[in-house]
Amino acid sequence: MSKASTAEQKTQFFFLCVWFSKPYLAINLVRIDERTGNVILIAGDENIIEIYPNKKWRYVA
Repeated sequence: MSKASTAEQKTQFFFLCVWFSKPYLAINLVRIDERTGNVILIAGDENIIEIYPNKKWRYVA
């Protein structure tokens, strides 16, 4: 069964997309990890962000 993103993740996702788009980085991929419920965001060539259900996030690479 697919997990849905939380309201906190959606809010954080929006702010991160705005932040990454300021230097004109493309948002290349958005995916929900079905095992953990984390949202994965790939922006530009090298920015991989993981957004946790509690709105916290981290750089993966």
